[in-house]
Amino acid sequence: MGTLLKPFFPIRFSSIPNSVRTIQLRTHLLRTFFNLNRRSNTLSFRCLASSTSSRPSSGENTNGKSAGDQLAKPLSSELWLYNTMSRKREIFRPKVEGKVGMYVCGVTAYDLSHIGHARVYVTFDVLYRYLRHLGYQVHYVRNFTDVDDKIIARANELGEDPIALSRRYCEEFIQDMVYLYCLPPSVEPRVSDHMPQILDMIKQIIDNGYAYTVGGDVYFNVDKFPEYGRLSGRKLEDNRAGERVAIDSRKKNPADFALWKAAKEGEPFWDSPWGPGRPGWHIECSAMSAAYLSYSFDIHGGGMDLVFPHHENEIAQSCAACNQSNISYWIHNGFVTVDSEKMSKSLGNFFTIRQVIDLYHPLALRLFLLGTHYRSPINYSDVQLESASDRIFYIYQTLYDCEDIQSQHDQTTLKDSIPPDIANEIDEFRNVFLESMSDDLHTPVVLAALSDPLKTINDLLHTRKGKKQHLRVESLAALEKTIRNTLEVLGLMPPTYSKILEELREKALKRAKLTEDQVLQKIEERTMARKNKEYEKSDAVRKELAAVGITLMDSPDGTTWRPAVPLALQDQQVTAT
Repeated sequence: MGTLLKPFFPIRFSSIPNSVRTIQLRTHLLRTFFNLNRRSNTLSFRCLASSTSSRPSSGENTNGKSAGDQLAKPLSSELWLYNTMSRKREIFRPKVEGKVGMYVCGVTAYDLSHIGHARVYVTFDVLYRYLRHLGYQVHYVRNFTDVDDKIIARANELGEDPIALSRRYCEEFIQDMVYLYCLPPSVEPRVSDHMPQILDMIKQIIDNGYAYTVGGDVYFNVDKFPEYGRLSGRKLEDNRAGERVAIDSRKKNPADFALWKAAKEGEPFWDSPWGPGRPGWHIECSAMSAAYLSYSFDIHGGGMDLVFPHHENEIAQSCAACNQSNISYWIHNGFVTVDSEKMSKSLGNFFTIRQVIDLYHPLALRLFLLGTHYRSPINYSDVQLESASDRIFYIYQTLYDCEDIQSQHDQTTLKDSIPPDIANEIDEFRNVFLESMSDDLHTPVVLAALSDPLKTINDLLHTRKGKKQHLRVESLAALEKTIRNTLEVLGLMPPTYSKILEELREKALKRAKLTEDQVLQKIEERTMARKNKEYEKSDAVRKELAAVGITLMDSPDGTTWRPAVPLALQDQQVTAT
């Protein structure tokens, strides 16, 4: 099947510190790349062609040098990450060479997760994958909050046991992560399984003089911790009672927060030295991160909404329990917005992951999320998801066609080399990939840069000149391998190209409210109209299908169809870019 060529792919950045703002790359013409001088915070232009790398010059003969060798040699690249604590990008230096400890705050499991959650965990899945790609051993901890006010309230509404309800939604969340191709963390601890660790930490905080008890409740005394507010930049006087902290006249300071809550009728409880009760929200992550990563580890992450109060309180608790507590990098992703307002369950403007992937493929949702830098806000819209679906179909169709040609040749007869121009293009792409990913995970630049090798594959597959190219199949194999390796790091590599293409077609048909047979019937109607020279009728059929996102493609072998952005949304697509 022929592939629709799309060499131009726009990328846009929202305003974020020390980054490229708005760029449009026509990547098959691009030979330069923005390089940030972190020390002077200035942008410079560096010629990729003149950079030091493992690729041969265009004049070098690569015969005798295997395609695998040309692709396997890694390029050195320092990883820079934006640290919320320092409010700047920093070179990543793990506490233990070659090993990384990473804790990401998980969901409060009382309902199906929305795409704001999807963004958090896709973001940190990409970081997890990239750290492993760079050769680090990563111990990735992502918790479940299964004891919380929201869970209890929802369970009371439904007449369920809170722990059972939360367990059910934990399993639903795990399934959502499978749909989104997120790798499972090293461990997924739950609050209800870690009461001994939580109780021990609260005891230590009290013994160290940072907390006090009031009638079965235990509160953290923020006045005892002078650095409170360092992460968020908030001052204690900004924490007005009733906004982000509960009103309670028994508190020494309105900003004091609960470490332990006395039991109330109808709520689950555990025994403690202060009486029956349950933990406050924040203590759980301090206790579980310490249990699995110690008090000193590399990365703590989550959504931007967790900076205050959750992560601010975690820092206070952990430091109060152990004066050696130290987390090197605090990383937070931006919000998903709807009409420029944060998507959240409390505002009622959210779409669950299940709702979205009912109509769009999970990998299209993942591509949509990666199309914006993780720290920038991303606005949810149908046109953005349609564009992502269209783009990902193009990527997989190109790779499928490439794989199909390779399968027609005996691999044992292929030469173990590729032409210099293909080797150069691969190395240039790998440079952009490493530069961009190591520059605070600039996934939009990587996605844009895919246009070059994809266009080259299509030229080799479908143009007269490409079909006559020396070492054509070897070049296709090397290009496909390069893109496949990139998609693996981005979490966009499906089990098979054919399966994903079929699934994307099924989703397109569902959005169009059509069956495959109905589309084939329309194609037959159009074919007959063309034979009868009824071109107006033929065009009407094409436009009718295009209006609902079905594009027809004519070839000497007949007419086929593929998903596309519906006509009504294409004007919005142009406006958005």
